Formats: sequence, structure tokens, C-alpha cells
Amino acid sequence: MQYTISALVTNKSGVLTKISGLFSRRGFNIESLSVCKTEDPLLSRMTIVLNGDDYTLGQMVKQMDKLIEVKKIMPAVENESIYRELLLIKVSAAPEIRNQIVEIKEIYKAKVVDLSPNSMILELTGEPNKLDGFIRVIQPYGILEMARTGVTAISRGEKCIKDVVSYEEFIL
Repeated sequence: MQYTISALVTNKSGVLTKISGLFSRRGFNIESLSVCKTEDPLLSRMTIVLNGDDYTLGQMVKQMDKLIEVKKIMPAVENESIYRELLLIKVSAAPEIRNQIVEIKEIYKAKVVDLSPNSMILELTGEPNKLDGFIRVIQPYGILEMARTGVTAISRGEKCIKDVVSYEEFIL
């Protein structure tokens, strides 16, 4: 099963290395990682996606919570959070098939951000499943290159991670 962890961490060098090392030492792979500065310049928001079971999730949250640099941490609750990811994808687009690719991009609400004689770069933002579906549909045209940002998540409503005392309290 896939889990998403959201954490507020100290915005300083070495924090990302320390947290990724924590996962590595325990043999857990990070499927997706997104880090950015928050509204408070002293803090960064880290969104981590990992595969595992409830035990794995619990262990990683507990281990991360022990780090001084981790100020708040909680698992993102699927139906109570918004998930987004950005995809840039370069596809082979010879003039004779370009119209087909444009039709597909319209269905998925992607944008053409670059066009050359035999390729185009498309930009798509949305839930990870939407991006996966777009990739499957566009793959037969020839994917030359692609980059994904990793998942970013934020909770719906008034609940804020900075107000959470513990991740158990946030879920309740």
C-alpha cells in the first residue's frame, strides 16, 4: 500500500540528507519526495510517499518524529487531503501525428510548453493517477524524455499541520 507523509522540518542544509538516510538505513524506498519552503521561511514542508504496510508507516513516522529537525509530522489522509504532481513530458511529434497528440492533451487538459519540428513538450498537473493515465495514453507516440516533481499534499479544511500536537490527534 502507498502512504503519504507530510512533515514540517527546519529549513536548513542537511535535513533532507538526514531524513532520506533514515529511510535508507531501514531499507525503505522513497517513491516520491517533494520539499519546499513554507509561509514561514524557517520551515520547509516535506511530502514523502512510501510503499509498505501500517507498521512501516508507523515506524517511519516515529523515527522521523525523533529527529530534532522535524517539527511536525503526520500521514496524509487520502479523502481529507489534496494531492498534486507536475509532469513535463517530451514526445515524438512528427507533423503528421501532431493533431492526434493535441487531441489527447485537450482531454487531459495538458499544455504545450515547447514545440519543435519533430517533438513537443507537454505540461500536466494533477493527481498522480491522472498523470499515470496520460503517460499510458501518450506512450505509443514515443516518449523521448519525462520529469515528474513528486507528490505534494495538503489537508483540506481548517486543519493545519503546524497546529497538530501529534499525528494521532490530526487523524481524529
